[in-house]
Amino acid sequence: MNNWTVRLPSPLVQRLGKAGWFLRRDFIIELSYKLSFLLQLVGIFLNVFMFYFLARLVDGERQPSLDAYNGDYFAFVLIGVAFSLYFTIAISGFAKNLRDAQITGTLEAMLLTPTDLPTIIISSCLWDYLFTTLRVFIYLLLGTLVFGADLGNANYLGALVVLVLTIVAFSGLGIMAASFIMVTKRGDPVTTIVGGVGLLLGGVYYPVELLPSWLQFFAALIPVTYALRAMRNALLTDASWSVLLPDIGALIVFCLILVPFSLFTFKQAVRWAKIDGSLAHY
Repeated sequence: MNNWTVRLPSPLVQRLGKAGWFLRRDFIIELSYKLSFLLQLVGIFLNVFMFYFLARLVDGERQPSLDAYNGDYFAFVLIGVAFSLYFTIAISGFAKNLRDAQITGTLEAMLLTPTDLPTIIISSCLWDYLFTTLRVFIYLLLGTLVFGADLGNANYLGALVVLVLTIVAFSGLGIMAASFIMVTKRGDPVTTIVGGVGLLLGGVYYPVELLPSWLQFFAALIPVTYALRAMRNALLTDASWSVLLPDIGALIVFCLILVPFSLFTFKQAVRWAKIDGSLAHY
């Protein structure tokens, strides 16, 4: 008798394998639209160019709210614009990909496969996050090498930890947006309201300290505020772990609340759509 036994892949390995196939599919689709790919890269250069000249209007040395960031408004807004891409893609990406799957008729087929819902919804945005990371890297590269932003003295390990927590926390919001799309098909309050509020109050273009105190209260309720502040402290001031820890702790709390809740709401939305018979409707 053959003593060799066949070991089935663990559930984690199976999920990673399926996530890899999602990534391969979306990569092939992206490559099929080469002009769109190139135009997005050109858009990054134009954005950095525009904010560089806009920053010349701001005298950072006369803005106390920029003291914590070395008075350099260009570096401040460069990081804000670059890393807010993760917020934008999370808020809109999950819902858009789900909507595309509804329109092309692949959603129902995916749900019939032996793949759990968390794997399907999380894997659907992997390529978006990977491409966004490339765009953020190009933003920072152009900002430092061409336009002279100083990011040389930084806590890169701290920035990496903040980035991972940021992506996880933002994903929770994005999956909630996808839950609304599953039920309503068009229009969801998360993308419209949370997305708008995040860009308005989160400190993307200006320090949160410039806002009235009552708006700063609402800014403290959204993860983008903590993510951008921690990222700027890590990249612009080489902040120590003790400085980063309060914002990292806040992001961990957002992750622990948003991700389980969003997966629960998405599961309930799929269940509701199956009962209602609208799973394949769009």
